[in-house]
Amino acid sequence: MRIFPISAGLTLLFVSLVAYGGESPQFRGPNRDGHFDEQGLLKQWPDGGPPLLWVATGLGQGYASASVARGKIYVPGMQEDQTGVLFVLNSDGVIEKKIPYGKETLDDQAPGPRSTPTIEGDRVYLFSGLGVVYCLDVSKGEIVWEVDALKRFHAKNSRWNIAESLLLDGDRVICTPGGPDALLAALDKTNGETVWTTKGLIDQESYCSPAIVVHNGRRILLTETGKHVVGINPDTGELLWRHIHFTAYDIHAVTPIYSEGLVYFTGGYASGGGALELSPDGASVTLKWKDTNLDCQHHGVVLVDGYLYGTSHKQNRLMCLEMATGNLMWSTKEVTLGVVVYADGMLYVYEGPKSGVVSLVKAQPSGFERTGTFTITEGTDKHWAHPTIANGCLYIRHGDALLAYDVRAK
Repeated sequence: MRIFPISAGLTLLFVSLVAYGGESPQFRGPNRDGHFDEQGLLKQWPDGGPPLLWVATGLGQGYASASVARGKIYVPGMQEDQTGVLFVLNSDGVIEKKIPYGKETLDDQAPGPRSTPTIEGDRVYLFSGLGVVYCLDVSKGEIVWEVDALKRFHAKNSRWNIAESLLLDGDRVICTPGGPDALLAALDKTNGETVWTTKGLIDQESYCSPAIVVHNGRRILLTETGKHVVGINPDTGELLWRHIHFTAYDIHAVTPIYSEGLVYFTGGYASGGGALELSPDGASVTLKWKDTNLDCQHHGVVLVDGYLYGTSHKQNRLMCLEMATGNLMWSTKEVTLGVVVYADGMLYVYEGPKSGVVSLVKAQPSGFERTGTFTITEGTDKHWAHPTIANGCLYIRHGDALLAYDVRAK
């Protein structure tokens, strides 16, 4: 492990914990929508990017993002012997604990864990690339329970293996085994016992992390499977509706987005996306519009003030669509294929798989405006992990390394 701290920056980071206060205990922010609850952040970066606070290395292989909760940073990685390890770091980037949890995937495209940890108190929930759901106790440094979801529900792993981040809902942990016995499944978070399963649709899991939204007072779980966008009752697992959408290799890795009765979905490989209009009771959908521009592969899309921002797989560019109509507002080749997240009025775009360029872009439908850029040079393998923003820091995982940047306005 190597740590490269900047002492002044670390002092400022400590002070900021109360002032900025945002945590990110799961994939793509507190609400799993790519939004991070941060205020008072830089609107423009200096030449070379925001100050680098530290770099922690020795994390092994993996593409999972960092989760931040209770002053700690959680990120999993795979060691040389294929063992998955949850690393727990303090706010200075020092690794305080290493908790082994089992074997990880050796997939040649993306070896190591992809599942971002879901944190609740001292418990951490992970889904390995090999399809095993783990509950870890951080204080004790041990596995509480584990369930091989693929084996239990007679499902097959996807072509490039599991990349889903677990959804915690009350006393349940929800995952997507796929297959005939359980399109989705809810497990008791205390012991891993099965609470419910979703039947009525046989389809492959598709690297997508589910999310729960509220429509006219009704909770609906949204996710994508190999060939469908689906709505599920999160209390019972009942399949409410499904919409067929085909994409190459059955890769539907982008969590659907809900706003004002519409559900936005997308897929890469020129398959495009569209918006489904929910019935008042949420029990059915109709297609409102289709789009062939924003075919997002696995990089995430964010909704800001009625407009969608993401990168096109086929066109290799950043673009903005109007959620209500699907109209293209703008697109630019200045920012290419990359992960998009949002905080405090700005888009953070992390380009990959090779470039590692990070851009700060105004979230505005009127036109593209970039206000800062820098390049990730530390770390290993592809630039695919989704950035995390918490407590005034931008965390970017690049393979073996986790980098922390101070993005607070002074």
